[in-house]
Amino acid sequence: MIRPVTLQDAPDIVAIYNEYIAHSTITFDMNPLTAQEMQQRISEISQRYPYFVYEEDGIVEGYCYAHAWKEKEAYNRTLETTVYLSPAFTGKGIGRELMQRLTDECRRRGVHALIACITSENTASCHFHASLGFRQVSSFKEVGMKFGRWLDVDDYELIL
Repeated sequence: MIRPVTLQDAPDIVAIYNEYIAHSTITFDMNPLTAQEMQQRISEISQRYPYFVYEEDGIVEGYCYAHAWKEKEAYNRTLETTVYLSPAFTGKGIGRELMQRLTDECRRRGVHALIACITSENTASCHFHASLGFRQVSSFKEVGMKFGRWLDVDDYELIL
């Protein structure tokens, strides 16, 4: 079931996200978050933007949301997307369902463009977004450092 996020989802969401912080370059966050910190993030984002979780049998298996891409008013109809799945639930179509729901909601709210900022070496996410109709529009070299390595970031865009 895909449903809007609640603050009670914070422990499940932070558990998913902290796995990626500790073991991947998918996020550039460096230190694990607490459930309280995640609750604050959820509250700030979900007050203004769509934020969904995928839950099955009481377990949050993944989540996605949109948030401001840039702060200036002229950008207010362009949002950045985020999607994470529990590593145990990848490859089952959950990410696609979440992103389709997010895209539909953004379209309903009058959003014009979605941007996905993806670490270049995360080829699975690059291919995933391309399969959803996102098109690579930029590539930034060595803009983040994690685990002692410089990392590139690619931007993908979907015009709604």
